[in-house]
Amino acid sequence: MSRSTSLAIPNADALYERALSCLPGGNSRSTLFVPPHPPYAARGEGALLTDVDGHELIDLQNNYTSLVHGHAFKPAIEAAAVAMQAGPSVGLPTQSEIELAELLAQRMPWAPSWRFANSGTEAVMIALRGARAATGRDGFLRFAGCYHGTYDAVVQEGARGVPAAAHQDVVSVPVGDSEAFTRALEEHGESLAAVLLDILPNRAGLRPPDPDFILTVREQTRRRGILLIVDEVITFRLATGGLQQEYGVEADLVTLGKLIGGGFPVGALGGSAAVMDVFDPHLDDAVGHGGTFSANPVTMSAGLASLRALDEGAIERINRLGDRLRQELASQGHAVSGRGSLLRLHPADPTRLWWELYEQGVLISANGLACMSTPMDDSTVERALAAFARVARDASPAPEPKAKDAHV
Repeated sequence: MSRSTSLAIPNADALYERALSCLPGGNSRSTLFVPPHPPYAARGEGALLTDVDGHELIDLQNNYTSLVHGHAFKPAIEAAAVAMQAGPSVGLPTQSEIELAELLAQRMPWAPSWRFANSGTEAVMIALRGARAATGRDGFLRFAGCYHGTYDAVVQEGARGVPAAAHQDVVSVPVGDSEAFTRALEEHGESLAAVLLDILPNRAGLRPPDPDFILTVREQTRRRGILLIVDEVITFRLATGGLQQEYGVEADLVTLGKLIGGGFPVGALGGSAAVMDVFDPHLDDAVGHGGTFSANPVTMSAGLASLRALDEGAIERINRLGDRLRQELASQGHAVSGRGSLLRLHPADPTRLWWELYEQGVLISANGLACMSTPMDDSTVERALAAFARVARDASPAPEPKAKDAHV
């Protein structure tokens, strides 16, 4: 579809033409692309984002859920500024990584040990390496259609640029299918180091699973000596102890990212000491894990400020706002799913909906993902609902995804 001409963006068009000379497609993130090209941001404050042409938007994208406190969150900025003045990156550990690890361990008592990286992708990579080292097995099982970053072994099998060999030890089954999952474990269980699970996977539709399925995954993995890795990069915002807390399960390893960086690049891996000790460099055969900017003090300090502010009361409030928005969008006729502060729209024409909402002053993700942030209140929800009411609704929503992988 061609975008509407009612919102002229000459500055963005000029930037796009300039970007094409040095950035394939005009930017560095495939997930931000909407045809013919996305606008360019200028600044953000609280729940609002302004583009280069001065167009103001309610930001329901929040950098793919990472900005849980919205833009320019003052405590995180101040903490980062202090860390910058002391040196933004150093070749020694700092107190800030200890403090962030301590706070995460308090929120997930079953995971007392932590290591930090620079993205959720990296966190998943080191989680799988750690699981293989801890179990002495090479394989792992993942659920089709779920996204765990851009690591070769966890993206869609057959994706361009990914060698077939990257998937030779990977078993993929439909998400939510307990029978298929159990059959796969019966066939491959002795070779599996881990099962990689996102309890509420965005790419698979952000549809809450049957609690019995989650309990089956936990029981079967524990019984067979397979480590359970739960990816909470997006869902950690839903409860102080993550979505696992709501489902009454405890993983062996958990991966985090996004909100725990306070707006800066971050990834984290946590778990029991029995598993995480494979990374202990005191051991002669320790699993190596480096990264020049891993646990840098700017990210750690900003993340600590962000997480401290995201207490139980703040989480309950944005979950309530998300529940209200989702329920009222459904009443308007929009196909929508999700839980708490996370929601996902399912239009038949995602690009059309994206541009129509943009022109009405609302930003969502290109794939329909949306979320709430702490600067928002009921008046924000009402403004967003008014914008949604003004856009054309598709006659029928997009079909539910089949049991196959989503594109990277």
